[in-house]
Amino acid sequence: MTIQVILESELTCPECGFKKMETMPTDACKWFYECEQCHALLKPKPGDCCVYCSYGSIPCPPIQVSPGSKGKGNCCGG
Repeated sequence: MTIQVILESELTCPECGFKKMETMPTDACKWFYECEQCHALLKPKPGDCCVYCSYGSIPCPPIQVSPGSKGKGNCCGG
């Protein structure tokens, strides 16, 4: 069984609610993201590996291929 990885995720800023579709990298994690509207610097929530797992509509690719992880752990740093 092959898992289809989704690379588009809608990030939602927790400060102002601004939403933007972004393409997730497949070879690196994104630990910081600056909101285009309010310029808040987003960082992963405790226990999450990246901003997509914390604020995205779809978790990052490594978490997608590891069912049961649900954005927890350090998928990008080993």
